[in-house]
Amino acid sequence: MPTRTLDEAFEHARTLDAPLAERLDAYAESLRELNRPMAEAVDRLVSRLVKSKTAIGAPAEGEAMPPFLLPDHTGRLVALKDLVSQGPMAITFARGHWCPYCKIAVSALAEIADEAAAIGARIIAIVPDRQEFAAKLKAEASAPFPILTDIDNGYALSLGLAFWVGEEMQQHMLARESDPSKSQGNDSWFVPVPATFVVGRDGTIAARHVDPDYRKRMEVDAVLDALRTAAQA
Repeated sequence: MPTRTLDEAFEHARTLDAPLAERLDAYAESLRELNRPMAEAVDRLVSRLVKSKTAIGAPAEGEAMPPFLLPDHTGRLVALKDLVSQGPMAITFARGHWCPYCKIAVSALAEIADEAAAIGARIIAIVPDRQEFAAKLKAEASAPFPILTDIDNGYALSLGLAFWVGEEMQQHMLARESDPSKSQGNDSWFVPVPATFVVGRDGTIAARHVDPDYRKRMEVDAVLDALRTAAQA
């Protein structure tokens, strides 16, 4: 049955019994059908990010994951070194609680959290949203793992992951009531590239997925495989 609204399209995509890539594609196709001007604006934004080589300098496999100390959704400070001392980690960056692609991706990661825990691994998400909005994303995605707040995109900027959405996309987002200025507490309109890093106990990046096209994410099966390999290292 065809979806009539983007909210319906989101729920349909999020609950699909399919790989994450198919869920994200389903939402992207619905957006193109229901709001072609916004879909075409996304195409132009992604083209700009690719041409400007956004995130090309992000940490690579085999490199050390730069340290962080960030508050979680409860306000508790969390350090990377403490997390990896307990086992390998999957660290994923999300643009915010308002982003349907991110909510689909975080929901998919929530589905494998128990499998990750069974092999001694963990998952965390990082957003530029303030605590109350990070908690909202956690609840909406039914995520059993922490959602950390990267205030003013400081950590993402240090990794070369943050980008300006641009005036055209800003107008489309406001029309959809997606307003990072409210959730972030600033009007910079910078958001992170939704990258995923799998980090071993030694703090080294074992696998990663970095793509300026935020409609694409690391497949959850690939996340689990990388965590298993890191756990055996």
